[in-house]
Amino acid sequence: MKPIRINNYCFDRIHAWIQYDWQIPQFMEVVIEVFYPENRNAEGLVMFNHGFLIGNDLLFYPKKIIGAFTDDNPLFGINPSAFYNYSSAIVEKNWAMAFVTTSHMQFEGVPWIDIGGNPRVGQEAYAAASYLIKYGATDFFFRQEEKNRGLEIFDPNAAEKNRFMKPGCNNVIFAGHSVGGAHAQAAACGFETLQELGRKSYRLFDPVIFDREFLPEYTERMSKWQPHERANPVGLLQLSPVDQKILPPLIPGMQPYREALAAKKLPILMIVGQYDCACLNSKNSNPPAWSATPGDTNTQFAQLAPEGSNSWAVVANVARGSHSGYLTENSELCALADSPKNCPAGVGKDTYKSCGEESLFVNALLKEFINIYPSEGGFQGEFCDWIKSDCIQWLNRENPFGSLNLLPMNGGGYIDYAGKSTRCKP
Repeated sequence: MKPIRINNYCFDRIHAWIQYDWQIPQFMEVVIEVFYPENRNAEGLVMFNHGFLIGNDLLFYPKKIIGAFTDDNPLFGINPSAFYNYSSAIVEKNWAMAFVTTSHMQFEGVPWIDIGGNPRVGQEAYAAASYLIKYGATDFFFRQEEKNRGLEIFDPNAAEKNRFMKPGCNNVIFAGHSVGGAHAQAAACGFETLQELGRKSYRLFDPVIFDREFLPEYTERMSKWQPHERANPVGLLQLSPVDQKILPPLIPGMQPYREALAAKKLPILMIVGQYDCACLNSKNSNPPAWSATPGDTNTQFAQLAPEGSNSWAVVANVARGSHSGYLTENSELCALADSPKNCPAGVGKDTYKSCGEESLFVNALLKEFINIYPSEGGFQGEFCDWIKSDCIQWLNRENPFGSLNLLPMNGGGYIDYAGKSTRCKP
């Protein structure tokens, strides 16, 4: 498809295949949706992992065969940009925003099912963000590859036509909801850490990106790219992250990635909801995202921000918050997490629904998060500067936005972080 322009922003879709490691014949089909400024001078990129069970259904392959003749693809129909349409948050600072959808199975008991504990999806998000930085909004990256110089397909101006990031800018905020929040934890670790942890878990990561199934063109492996051509994680936003650790060789969970993030000087936000059983109940998320019990170390947040650490992770709890309240369009699949059967704690409670106040709050929060970044580089300052930033000051209130309230945290205030009693206070 050709880009769609709405006011000063363009929307485009990119279809590609990712080979996780250049030495191993293991591939995953991906679609990237991207909003980017028409002036092609974006100051940064938000890469969002959506919270559905990502991928195909029983009719995926028939749809794919038919789509080959109709210029369509079943992955296009997942359309996460409609369900997480926070695009107004990126406009003021001239940022871009993208969503990655991959063809992981959706069936229980299948080893490659995407239920939050599969770090491959975070690797895919990192690869997709890096692809957008290096090549821009195009399926035809190979036209600018130096190896094709002298061929009819070579176009020395292709890079200038397709790239939409400000020259030299590779800043990326990785974000996600539900299982996508756990995947974003892996992506935010960055290339070197993804490689290191991938070696330890037998999920090697030095990707090559292909443009199609038949007679494909392909990129050089990512380790050969220049550092400025790869995504530079400058922040992490997790909305009710759901993780799983089941049979570690198959679904190992994201704990090693959270432990790596705990040692990084990286602004990290986690938002949970008061009645969000999907992320707070250990039956649904292993481990749960967060616990109100002081000293509970069996949570994702405790791994991100262990006591005594120098972690930059911050958490807030939305009063009446649900699991699907973040969405800007209703999803029947996501709403199942809030059903009486799956979340008895929310029965009879006036919880937030999609397209409501909680989604508006996230849009405003993302805008505040983006505003902490200067035109050049990542966040400027140390941990106390992060805690005292306009973003955290805005968040650390009972009523940060509209009619939505946050629940107070132990020790005062409406946010929590490692060493709250002794480290910087907002």
